[in-house]
Amino acid sequence: MAPPVTRRWCWTLILLLLSFFSQSTMAIYCGEDDCYALLGVAQDANASDIKRSYYKLSLEHHPDKNPDPESKKLFVKIATAYEILKDNETRAQYDYAIEHPSEVFYNTAQYYRAKYGHKSDPRAVLVGLLVVLSAFQYLNNVARYNEAMATVKRTPAYKNRLKALELERTGGVSSKKKGPKQIDPKLQEELSNELDLQIKGAEKPSVWDLLGVRFVLLPYTVIKLLVWYSSWVWRYKVKKAPYSWEDASYLTRRSLGVPLDAWTNLDEYKKEDLVQRRLWEKQNRENYYAEMRKESKRRR
Repeated sequence: MAPPVTRRWCWTLILLLLSFFSQSTMAIYCGEDDCYALLGVAQDANASDIKRSYYKLSLEHHPDKNPDPESKKLFVKIATAYEILKDNETRAQYDYAIEHPSEVFYNTAQYYRAKYGHKSDPRAVLVGLLVVLSAFQYLNNVARYNEAMATVKRTPAYKNRLKALELERTGGVSSKKKGPKQIDPKLQEELSNELDLQIKGAEKPSVWDLLGVRFVLLPYTVIKLLVWYSSWVWRYKVKKAPYSWEDASYLTRRSLGVPLDAWTNLDEYKKEDLVQRRLWEKQNRENYYAEMRKESKRRR
């Protein structure tokens, strides 16, 4: 349970936030003043009357013609009021806020949407969002990869591979001063870079995998996919040509739901056996699963 002092601070913060949002919505437009009153016009005044009144008052209170400090402040307020009322959308929102002062959150959201929303180019927002997401994605991938690499380098299997590579590089001569299991740090770094470590789930970060890059290359990817699919239909559906080894392997792997890395690690004899079974055909696949179930029961 939180200490009493902490709870009091929490309640104080909540009350301050509530008091902030419960202020008059009109205050975000022209402060404590009424925008119509600042321009000296009625709420139902037309655009010409508002413009005429603004020019008259701005000339009267312009700092170059009226050095009074209070007049300068009033000039700023008049300009703000005119910016609100000259635009039909913001004026309608201001009128709605006058008539519905209790809808604080809605009126505030409408004000900031009108003030900043139209100034933001959606394309720039999209580009900025993709850049930020890609940066976070890359940093996360780098952190995961470095963590996985540090874990792997602590394993005996990695140290044995490193030692074997050192012996290969030095012609079977190891440094006796450092002991049979120690390697010079500089040489260890060089050897680590030579080892091709493939860590599932924590692959080496690449810019080609970033969300932003994939989005930019999306048209190319779609066109490439359409060309591949058209070629597939023409070759195997129209011309009825036999499947190539690569395409038959792809169909077999997809039919069995085998990931690419798992398929790559299968021995060639197993791959050839699976491909020859033509498992992408439903009947052949069902027969294969039936054989696997019988084999599993027999082994039990």
